[in-house]
Amino acid sequence: MGLDDKIKNAAQDLSGKAKEAVGHATGNDEQVAEGKKDQAAAHLKQTGEDIKDAFRN
Repeated sequence: MGLDDKIKNAAQDLSGKAKEAVGHATGNDEQVAEGKKDQAAAHLKQTGEDIKDAFRN
């Protein structure tokens, strides 16, 4: 996995955490859900990259 992929996944995860926190602070359940969705997508991408790396080695 390239460094740029790791950075993109980390940025998406961080963005999701920020959206979730803002949603909690403002009482916006839709924004909380969107933040959680972004985090889940980032984790899924990371897992896929980890699996690819395992097969390369």
